[in-house]
Amino acid sequence: QLDPFYASIILFVGRAWDAITDPMVGFFISKTSWTRFGRLVPWIIFSTPFAVISYFLIWFVPDISRGQVMWYLVFYCIFQTLVTCFHVPYSALTMFISREQSERDSATAYRMTVEVLGTVLGTAIQGQIVGKVVTPCIETPLFIGKTNSSVAMEELNMTHDTGSLTDTRNAYMIAAGVIGGLYILCAVILSVGVREKRESSELQSDEPVSFFQGLKLVMNHGAYIKLIAGFLFTSLAFMLLEGNFALFCTYTLGFRNEFQNILLAIMLSATLTIPLWQWFLTRFGKKTAVYVGMSSAIPFLIMVVVLDSNLIVTYIVAVAAGISVAAAFLLPWSMLPDVVDDFKLQHPNSQGHEAIFFSFYVFFTKFTSGVSLGISTLSLDFAGYQTRGCSQPSEVNFTLKMLVSAVPVGLILLGLLLFKLYPINEEKRSKNKKALQDLREESNSSSESDNTELASIV
Repeated sequence: QLDPFYASIILFVGRAWDAITDPMVGFFISKTSWTRFGRLVPWIIFSTPFAVISYFLIWFVPDISRGQVMWYLVFYCIFQTLVTCFHVPYSALTMFISREQSERDSATAYRMTVEVLGTVLGTAIQGQIVGKVVTPCIETPLFIGKTNSSVAMEELNMTHDTGSLTDTRNAYMIAAGVIGGLYILCAVILSVGVREKRESSELQSDEPVSFFQGLKLVMNHGAYIKLIAGFLFTSLAFMLLEGNFALFCTYTLGFRNEFQNILLAIMLSATLTIPLWQWFLTRFGKKTAVYVGMSSAIPFLIMVVVLDSNLIVTYIVAVAAGISVAAAFLLPWSMLPDVVDDFKLQHPNSQGHEAIFFSFYVFFTKFTSGVSLGISTLSLDFAGYQTRGCSQPSEVNFTLKMLVSAVPVGLILLGLLLFKLYPINEEKRSKNKKALQDLREESNSSSESDNTELASIV
């Protein structure tokens, strides 16, 4: 029952807050002392209970007439910060469990497979629990246009059944409790089952730098900027598709009762094809996998809006989109450790910046989510979208076609052009791997000679 304008403000402020907290958390993690649990895992352990509490409070409706906007703004920002304290070290763990590029790539493939499975599970839990509360659509009179949408919304709120609203609130809180329990379970499994290896990420020389020095070094690394730029546009494309596909299926295609199954088809397709992309990138290289994986969705995205509404075609498009979603999940994260290795070679005396690299990646993931939500909300509102309407104006259907087809296709093409500038190909990866091995051997031999000299003096 919150005004959509205030909801947009909350989301915007939350993303702006992320822009501050993500790199700062990355820096603080990089300066954290090593413990017997490692450097990263303690952040995961201590942030988890507070993140779960703040997540639950986001879905709680306080019994206050004023101040609801501030309530949701505060707890949304707190939750985003605590998620950063989990997600940045969780992502950076890839650099701390092995020195071998192939092992890191394999770990990334496993991680992204389970992340997609988690997305499927979370979607199913939220959808099934909340979906049990029946909220019938509202028949909107034909004479109500865009200019009277606020009047229609006011009438809708006045006639809304109080019992149904209470049931909906309870359903959201139950879903939040279940997902919070899964959050804790996964954090426990991660903390118990994963061990950091300090020597996997650091060379012996380690010169401390300030936050702004480290930030400047990271953001001046050309390969990182080009990877982030390509990642930004392709992620935005798939998030626009994901965020509007349910509305597109419901109103434009007319499959109101099928969209959850269609969404499930997308996510299951993505889960099953991540191992395929892992094999593909080891066989043909990561840049080739990016071009093939991202572009494979384009003909199907065009097909779904050009052809007449057809359930079979929609499922085919869903499966094809899932294949590309798998590539979009896996490949950018698989390429990031290569950028960190490249940075280490260029700055051998400035180590321990892995968390900063990963923190900006996490930020851009959240940023694209916020941008896609803002674009979708403003576009649909401008087109005259009617909340919970049984049907929508033709302008809304046209806008949905743009949001799930034309705009994502354009963003994918732009992202692929930027990936073309990304300098680390398979030949460069091999050279970096050998150079890092030589540096480590030189550093280890120097350390051993120093120990021998010290022993002889003693």
